[in-house]
Amino acid sequence: MTRYFFDIHDGDRITVDVEGLELPDIEAAQEEAALSLAEMIRNRLWDEPIVRMAIHVRDAGGLIVEARFFWEMRHIRQ
Repeated sequence: MTRYFFDIHDGDRITVDVEGLELPDIEAAQEEAALSLAEMIRNRLWDEPIVRMAIHVRDAGGLIVEARFFWEMRHIRQ
């Protein structure tokens, strides 16, 4: 098992994961990143008109995966 770290980028804020998760492979790490990002976005989507979030997945060798999400809600006509 490999320890993967999931650093959260929320706009200009970065939360560095110092604990990580032990997972069997990179595919499991990608799935964890995607599910975590979807959950974070689901909780924030209606709070702000623009949401930019990403999760950077790294192992002992450095960055290996980046999952990004960008949401923009604009009112065209009132």
